[in-house]
Amino acid sequence: MKKIQLALQLWSVREMTKLDFADTVAQVAKIGYAGVELAGYGNLDAAGAAAAVASAGLKVAGMHVGIAALRADLSKVAAEALLLGSHHVTCPYFQRELFRSGPACSAIGEEMNAIGERLRGYGLRFSYHNHDFELATVDGRRGFDWLLDAAEPRNLGCEADVYWVHKGGKDPAAFIREQGRRIELLHLKDEAEIGGGPVDFASVFSAVQSIGSVEWYVVEVEKYNHSPIESVRRSFEQLKAWGCA
Repeated sequence: MKKIQLALQLWSVREMTKLDFADTVAQVAKIGYAGVELAGYGNLDAAGAAAAVASAGLKVAGMHVGIAALRADLSKVAAEALLLGSHHVTCPYFQRELFRSGPACSAIGEEMNAIGERLRGYGLRFSYHNHDFELATVDGRRGFDWLLDAAEPRNLGCEADVYWVHKGGKDPAAFIREQGRRIELLHLKDEAEIGGGPVDFASVFSAVQSIGSVEWYVVEVEKYNHSPIESVRRSFEQLKAWGCA
């Protein structure tokens, strides 16, 4: 089976990218990551970010793009993704209060489906990234189920976040098997640094191998035991010890 590549979600070091995106991605490459998932371009524009990532010898695993930007100019989003060499665009968040009923969740899924269909025309894969609140039950089903069922799998993937699945009271490994080949990007997150929290990563990796569709593991650290760059380095070293880097 093809080895899954390891990327860093740059939201983990967002204060650094605001100051110096190019130096930050160079440090990420030095740690050993093969790619990055973008959350904006820090102090650069798309062209500058593309040059900086290429100069660091990294690939762009994907891009998080907020719903406002997706609605405002989808052709611009697609053009920037292609410039950066990203095959994946992901909506990272929808307002919690909008997951208030089954029909409301379905309406979000319908919008995601329409966006994904358009991006597919550019050769891009569109996904939605979960948190815990989408997994709460509304009108007898999980909000996330209402959302996904309103979209065709070819138009909307699932960028599962294993920590948020756990926080939502679900088993991440079972969730991965349930979503199956809809998952091409998988967020590896723990309470803080990878391996220091409640997520059972051994079962996660087993589930990933069973579905066979994951292209990138994407590390995200949002609570820090050390400086952000040291926390993402320690997370990398833990994954390397597990044979994932």
